[in-house]
Amino acid sequence: MGLDYRTAFDLAPIGLVLSENRQILDCNRHVLAMFGAEREQFIGHSFELLYPSPAEFERTGERIVASLDRQGYYADDRIMKRLAGPRRGELFWCHVSGRALDPRNPHAQGIWSFEDLSAHRQLKAVRAELTAREREIAALLIEGLTSKLIGKRLAISPRTVDVYRARLMKKYGAATTPDLVHKLLVG
Repeated sequence: MGLDYRTAFDLAPIGLVLSENRQILDCNRHVLAMFGAEREQFIGHSFELLYPSPAEFERTGERIVASLDRQGYYADDRIMKRLAGPRRGELFWCHVSGRALDPRNPHAQGIWSFEDLSAHRQLKAVRAELTAREREIAALLIEGLTSKLIGKRLAISPRTVDVYRARLMKKYGAATTPDLVHKLLVG
């Protein structure tokens, strides 16, 4: 087998997706294995099927538009959902990074990578009881962002972030923010 771009894309050791208007145009084997899906379940479908809820899909799309850098790059850790197979519906941490080919129209066309973080970052059982906003804030706390930065990224007030952080601390039985982050990371 000769090495060409198609072979490199398909056999890359990380999940790769080409998108257009938030629809999956093409993907490689690794991303299919990660989400437990067949190509037919992916190609031509919206990324929405990989999110815990339609609301999280919409909020993430808005966050991408608001947070792209000048070259069109974006990255974050987020909760995704396995599509099929024996782990169907399972939620897991995923690092997503990508590039919009036209930063002025972020969802028009993009190249995205997906890395399953579940081997390093397990979801605690209480995770299923968290709201979409709590999951967003938990992910940003893990990244080390302050309430002010989280508020800016999510277009909410820092005080609102503090309210959600307090809810998370109560749900996880954490006394401090570092304790909460530790419990979020180790499950």
